[in-house]
Amino acid sequence: MKKVIAAAAISMMLADLAAAEPKRGETMLNVNPSSLSVADIESVSPALARFGREAITDDLWKRDALSIRDRSIVTLAILIARNQPAELQHYVGVALDSGVTPAEVSEIITHLAFYSGWPNAMSAIAVTKNVFQARGIGADQLAEASPALLPLNQAAEQQRSATVEKNVGPISPGLVRFTADPLFLNLWQRPALKPRDRSLVTVSALIASGQSAQISYHLNRAMDNGLTAEEAGEIITQAAFYAGWPNAFSAVPVVGDVLRDRAAKQE
Repeated sequence: MKKVIAAAAISMMLADLAAAEPKRGETMLNVNPSSLSVADIESVSPALARFGREAITDDLWKRDALSIRDRSIVTLAILIARNQPAELQHYVGVALDSGVTPAEVSEIITHLAFYSGWPNAMSAIAVTKNVFQARGIGADQLAEASPALLPLNQAAEQQRSATVEKNVGPISPGLVRFTADPLFLNLWQRPALKPRDRSLVTVSALIASGQSAQISYHLNRAMDNGLTAEEAGEIITQAAFYAGWPNAFSAVPVVGDVLRDRAAKQE
């Protein structure tokens, strides 16, 4: 296995990349856990450089529980949700090299404008714009502004709408309106992200933001869209390193309740 080597920088913040052995039939990518070079980190904290290499580069990113493409999507969602543009530039490149398309990166940012706020999305735009320009990615490779939408699950939407109207309507009618359209009747039906990937982004952002109360609904939706129990657990593992152990541990009881409830219904 090759050690991490310095990669050509897109800017001063672009980090080292390294090759790893393929798994699951994919071309796997090994990544430095920071946009800073290993030498930069060692100049301040040799121990942190060691933990980054041993725990993240040589272990976390090589775990089979998530494909490297999914792991890249989770990491992008976490960084955007936490508004960490210094690291985002590097990981946009990692995602593109891991099979995430420019259209999907574009749509992840669009999606997180709603779940992490417009300012966070604008910060991500400013960073990603430079990566796209450096790689020659043009408008024809991005998600359309107004595509034909995916079919709507009418029964699920009626149930969601009734619940929101009951719980939120008396307090914030405006929130009810915007939650319906543009959020669930438009954003969630856009084809640039598959439903499973859109759910993956949402759950990752909620864990990263410490929004435990919102995880249950969206994790159930994610699993209805094809996310497995093993993958749900691994999102938490990834979040521990990129959003911190407290956010990861706060998510565990909620995720555990969802997994147990779904397992009991299948018995």
